[in-house]
Amino acid sequence: MMGDVSPLWRLSLMVLCLIAAPAIGQEASQRFIAKDATPSTVLVVRSTTDISIFAPALAAFVAANPSVEIAYEQWGSNALYANSLAACEGTATPADVVISSGVHQMVDLVNRACASAYQSEFTAQLPAARRWRDELWGITREAAVIIYNTDLVSAEDAPRTRFALLDLMRRSSDDFMGKIATYDVEASGLGFLFAFMDSQEATTFGGLLEGFARVDAVATCCSAEIIEGVDSGRYKIAYNVLGSYVDTVPHENLGVIYPEDYTLFLSRAFMIQKGAHQGATAGGFLDFLLSPRGRALLSQSTLIHDSNSDETAANESATRYIPIGPTLLVAMDRHRRARFIEKWRDSFGVDAVK
Repeated sequence: MMGDVSPLWRLSLMVLCLIAAPAIGQEASQRFIAKDATPSTVLVVRSTTDISIFAPALAAFVAANPSVEIAYEQWGSNALYANSLAACEGTATPADVVISSGVHQMVDLVNRACASAYQSEFTAQLPAARRWRDELWGITREAAVIIYNTDLVSAEDAPRTRFALLDLMRRSSDDFMGKIATYDVEASGLGFLFAFMDSQEATTFGGLLEGFARVDAVATCCSAEIIEGVDSGRYKIAYNVLGSYVDTVPHENLGVIYPEDYTLFLSRAFMIQKGAHQGATAGGFLDFLLSPRGRALLSQSTLIHDSNSDETAANESATRYIPIGPTLLVAMDRHRRARFIEKWRDSFGVDAVK
């Protein structure tokens, strides 16, 4: 399939990059228009997904729908949540589509009546854990993995469970001092979600925080920085990294582990924003992403992980899906969040956060 898409993208589509100064909180933007088309509709999509990863699906959609232009904006999860909430309250211009890896934040937006409902044969086929109220839908399948530098960490030491990571930090703390990284839960909505789900799921969570403190682990904002840091040897190990971004491009020195005690799987949440100017087109875009064609494109872009094709992946009994639904509202509780972040700060300290 990708062999068909790439030439089409190169020859049949004109991609207009907008490099001018983006709005506050917006990291990048890009327009997708079919070649020789004169679109009558502009679909505004705000998303946490990197443009380079999502581009094949966006390009294929406008190729199939030449009357539509996609104005794609890439945001950080916390900034996107704040913008979407402001739009819901009438103090910012709404997008047509919001897509975020900060699924708990998206559930909160739906709970605040910030979404528009939509139903189709494709949304009806989603399992219950990947849709809520016909207003929020999970479109991907991405794992939280452990990565390590294969030149600096032996196969024997590579931790295949959280217990093994704990043991490694306890017995080899000097070797890993300042050399273990993970997301900063204050800067990254995704990082907060993964860490919070760990705190609910794992008896090892308290020990992990103690271990991170013992080795002066580094908390940082972004998948790309963490992955590059491990590949270059700045870090030896990184915990709870989004596996789809690891798989995007080959890395010479990276090993990837799907934890054998349990592996968290995330499904990015798609929402049609209340007040969307192009609600019907947004629904058509959702159907495209959920269709066999769209799913094939997302899979080829590493956004849908197929455990059957990966020998390193955990078996289904170790799979833990993050559900899209009201159970995630507990992660948005202000007092619970404040206590969680305070415990996190105590473990990492100000100097460890980059």
